[in-house]
Amino acid sequence: MNAFTDRMQAIRSAPTGKKVAALFDYDGTLIEGFSAADIMRARLRSMEFGLGELAEFLLIGLRGVVSEQDYAEVLEATKPTFAGKTYAELIDFGDQLFKHETASKLRPQMWQILRAHREMGHTIVIASSATRFQIEPIAREIDADYALATDVEVVDGVVTGNILGRPLWGPGKAAAVRALAREQGIDLASSFAYSDGDEDIPYLESVGNPAAVSPRRVLRAEAESRGWPIIDLKNPTYNRVGMLARTGAFYGSFIASAAVGLTTGLIRRDRHALVDILPTGTDVGLSLAGIHVQVLDGGEYLTSARPCVFLFNHQSKLDLPVMINLVRADATGVAKKEIQRVPVLGQILDQAGLVFIDRGDPSRAIEQLEPAVKALQEDGMSLVVAPEGTRSPTPRVGTFKKGPFHIAMQAGVPVVPVVLRNTGELMWRGSQLIRPGTVEVMVLPPVDTSDWTADEIASRAEEVRQMYVTALADWPLESFADDSNDTVDRATEEDRS
Repeated sequence: MNAFTDRMQAIRSAPTGKKVAALFDYDGTLIEGFSAADIMRARLRSMEFGLGELAEFLLIGLRGVVSEQDYAEVLEATKPTFAGKTYAELIDFGDQLFKHETASKLRPQMWQILRAHREMGHTIVIASSATRFQIEPIAREIDADYALATDVEVVDGVVTGNILGRPLWGPGKAAAVRALAREQGIDLASSFAYSDGDEDIPYLESVGNPAAVSPRRVLRAEAESRGWPIIDLKNPTYNRVGMLARTGAFYGSFIASAAVGLTTGLIRRDRHALVDILPTGTDVGLSLAGIHVQVLDGGEYLTSARPCVFLFNHQSKLDLPVMINLVRADATGVAKKEIQRVPVLGQILDQAGLVFIDRGDPSRAIEQLEPAVKALQEDGMSLVVAPEGTRSPTPRVGTFKKGPFHIAMQAGVPVVPVVLRNTGELMWRGSQLIRPGTVEVMVLPPVDTSDWTADEIASRAEEVRQMYVTALADWPLESFADDSNDTVDRATEEDRS
């Protein structure tokens, strides 16, 4: 047992319902590091950051922030970041920054804690001293019920840069939490809170179940003296040269096996030759990349219900190779038409018989699905589909599109949900390099579609989506306990820095 598993058990033993809140600090807690650093880098790249502003930040950094007055000076120094821009521009800036940079810093163990609170029906609250532009994206990703942030003044849609009300730093955050609890009838004595910062002691002591997450020195000492749980987390780091070599080896093996498959198919006049050979090359490539695929449960469902529609949650470029490794032969897929234009990969997938869908032309949706239905009904091929349609920057399971469920219903075949964990951590959405480690998999029992009707496809899709949400929320704690101890597949230890 460790602090993380103890915490998960405490959550699962807590009262259910909205009267219990789970309050999360953002910087240094949900993510490793600080989102403000991403803002500064973005401004430096765009040449918006003046030397005077940079000097002021360096001075504040040297002096430190130990009081509300210090934090007020930080906010004054950041005024040029916001002043003169429209509110819509800043919201979009925050969204893009989160999607392309900050989301890669999310702590997987904290995401699992979030899932556990959500499954218990708790009120999810982001409470951060950062501005709303920084926390709005994460608040949406986790379906937060409330987002407490430092707000700035907006006049006629334009941000002045002036701060509205009391900044949510230190006692200000604690006051905002207590006010929210009064307004919404939240029982703080039964509630949970998480933070890493020394200034957040008043905020943590406002609830009955505080936890210090990788805390700084003063908070660590306070947590130890009060007996608060200390959850030490650190996202693994890797040697980039090793990652580059392993990634190159993976793609080399994948392309080489595809070339052999294509050549064999031309000689035999059999386009399925590529589908038969590609899994072997993918297995070798994953091994060279240091990726181990481990099926925790339900492995028998990979073969027992064929032909079928295999569904998988989509976070990473690794998802497709992992699905090839799992599904093996007698299968093809459905993908967005844009992938067909990707050099090399598009040609390989086209030759493998993938059905490409133009999502920009919904009027032809049924017509475009006909080849997929034919592959199931006439050719006995299973289909592999990501029902979210696009990769998510976080482990959140997005909305499922109806197309894959229409295909299964029309073909009269079951849906087999394949739940992937960790692909987004090993190859984040915006990354080009593969990190070594283990991808964990659960295959859920086949879902019969024989009695479905077209009118209920949306509700059926949501039912299946909830299976993914529940499976990920109930994932074995040992997986995350290993992560929190900063371990990766032992065979790849030399790639860690």
